[in-house]
Amino acid sequence: MNRLVIGVGNPTRGDGAAGLEVARRMQVVPATEQVGGSLELIDLWDSVDEVVVVDAARSGAPAGTIHRFDAAAHRLPASTLATSTHSIGVSQAVELARALKRLPPRLTVYGIEIGDLSPGAGLSPAVAASIEELVEELDHA
Repeated sequence: MNRLVIGVGNPTRGDGAAGLEVARRMQVVPATEQVGGSLELIDLWDSVDEVVVVDAARSGAPAGTIHRFDAAAHRLPASTLATSTHSIGVSQAVELARALKRLPPRLTVYGIEIGDLSPGAGLSPAVAASIEELVEELDHA
């Protein structure tokens, strides 16, 4: 079974780069970064058995909270993953893929709760700690 981690985000928007940082730090599992539109996810996961997508989330939970969703089995909560500096968000891309019958057999979406999205800001300490935790989990699953 082939597996791919896709980190989604904006490298210039502080905690909005969380998904990209997860992808950059993966050492065991193949990973790629998706900057910009999320619609391209559908092509990225084509022919992959197990996909993990990591993006920023905003639900009102404390910064650094990690949300996990089985997107192959259930619709994503659009409100949690609605914060997007992309053309369309991960939720919309997943639901479009579901309608087109182009979801991978296994699709897990992680959202890391963000704090600061200021242009040019670095990662907040809470988000940086969650990135390390998630990389450890995904690389050794």
